[in-house]
Amino acid sequence: MNRYLASAAVLLAALAPVTADASCTPSKPVVAAQAVPVIHYKSTTIDGVKVFYREAGPKDAPVILLLHGFPTSSHMFRNLIPLLADRYRVIAPDYPGYGQSDAPDHKAFAYTFANLTDIVDKLAEKVGATRYSMYVMDYGAPIGYRLALKHPERVESLIVQNGNAYTEGLAAFWDPIKAYWAEKTPERREALAGLLTLETTKFQYTDGMGDVARISPDNWVIDQALLDRPGNKDIQLDLLGDYGSNVPLYPQFQAFFRERKPPTLIVWGKNDVIFPEAGAHPYLRDLPDAEMHILDSGHFALEDKLDVMAPLIRDFLDRKLCK
Repeated sequence: MNRYLASAAVLLAALAPVTADASCTPSKPVVAAQAVPVIHYKSTTIDGVKVFYREAGPKDAPVILLLHGFPTSSHMFRNLIPLLADRYRVIAPDYPGYGQSDAPDHKAFAYTFANLTDIVDKLAEKVGATRYSMYVMDYGAPIGYRLALKHPERVESLIVQNGNAYTEGLAAFWDPIKAYWAEKTPERREALAGLLTLETTKFQYTDGMGDVARISPDNWVIDQALLDRPGNKDIQLDLLGDYGSNVPLYPQFQAFFRERKPPTLIVWGKNDVIFPEAGAHPYLRDLPDAEMHILDSGHFALEDKLDVMAPLIRDFLDRKLCK
């Protein structure tokens, strides 16, 4: 039994109800529970912007950068972090405009993927993360891959979860967004405002999930409260418009995969309509040794399949980083 499953078994045993006449003498050997890693909630100032991040794990351990998607924050990794931080130094930032980081007015701060990448890069350098693995998801994929183009020698491995780097992954969902890329009129910009509503936020968490009862409503309540902050609508529409700047970089992302051959684990929710399964398989053209697991889940697969994904991720990292 691997470390994750052993810890889970201990936790379940501890929570089991005790009957009045139950013996206090264990019938089987007791396994000592591991200490729960402490997560620190920090912030630092980069280019005049407060950037929030979660950090856990030994300071001298291999670094795992967790790069979140839209419209969430490092909150999406809250359950995964403790399952990695006993052996790895885990750093999960909130980009400007998300989570607990500052959200300066879009007229005063450039909400572009190039700029968000620079912020993450400067954060990594500031905390002394000169080599790292990256978990990339949704917006985190182009940010992580842009970071890889800047510092290819720093990337030790990749964990890809519903994060696109191929045109096959931009399906019908993206048609209105592509129309805005082609012609940035006020009308086409406003047509994307529906993507910022509570209905759409909840849809991202619940659509395609095998068991919606596993999905905490806190997810869409928290995300929507932050989306609804004054001025945040323009921030998100700026980034939806700038996402098109990533597509011309796809050949460079793919060249990085082929040339550097980072060990790669792909865990993909196949029912995701935003980044569908069609975007997962092309990775194998450039990373034929990648380990791929297509899961019966949706966009935010960690909410639905943490019990499947965490052991896969731990096993992958232990084999690739702890030889």
